[in-house]
Amino acid sequence: MRLSLFALIDRWRAPAPSPGRTGWIAGAVFAHRGMHGRGIPENSPSAFAAAIARGLGIECDVQRTGDGEPLVFHDWDLDRLTGESGPVAGRSAKQLSAIDLSGSADQIPVLRDLLTLIGGQVPLLIEVKSRKEMPVADFCAAVRHTLEGYDGAHAVMSFDPRVSRWFADHAPDTVRGLVMTEEGERGVVASLKRHLALWHARPDFLAYDIRDLPSRFASSQRKRGLPVATWTVRSPRQRAIAAEFADAPIAEAAGLDGQA
Repeated sequence: MRLSLFALIDRWRAPAPSPGRTGWIAGAVFAHRGMHGRGIPENSPSAFAAAIARGLGIECDVQRTGDGEPLVFHDWDLDRLTGESGPVAGRSAKQLSAIDLSGSADQIPVLRDLLTLIGGQVPLLIEVKSRKEMPVADFCAAVRHTLEGYDGAHAVMSFDPRVSRWFADHAPDTVRGLVMTEEGERGVVASLKRHLALWHARPDFLAYDIRDLPSRFASSQRKRGLPVATWTVRSPRQRAIAAEFADAPIAEAAGLDGQA
């Protein structure tokens, strides 16, 4: 009875998209933060160009600069990936885009530059970074503004249900996803939390932690029409799991082996 009730509310609060809206996700292979490796940093123009050259979709991270621009960068601080230190939010987009990524000649790109580089050649998943204490509306609006006029296949996604919901309410033409990880929690309370996140987010697809597959929750959403991408696929074994229980791998390193 509990599962039947959840299923009914799922269909009401988070209806499945039409196949034509999200069909480009299924069957694609996405390079996690671009095709990075030795001498090619993650989320770098070189990593993205390498993915494009191999016909791979691209997954990237964006976060807000001090002046509100969407910057393609994963960490909240500069320390791990550059020779600089301190918070990304403490600098402007112009300042940040002049910083070299460690071990390369690449600089940190802004989202607008990435869109120009891709030019619709391959599909793009954009993970919008957020924190619980951060309001999301202004940054979501900045991402939407940057995406205006971009015709290539693309979607935004986030662990934060507020992001997907913002796009559902204010940019409904933009495909939106909810990133999820179960972290070993599979009881009734954990299941309720996942459904509450789904109902608030109203996503068109899920991006699910590969470590959680197979998952009853992910399988039920996939069965009713929400595509499931899965991250981060790093081995042939995980590719096999992704092929059976998801629609698209978000992969890196050995998880991309065998891709043309």
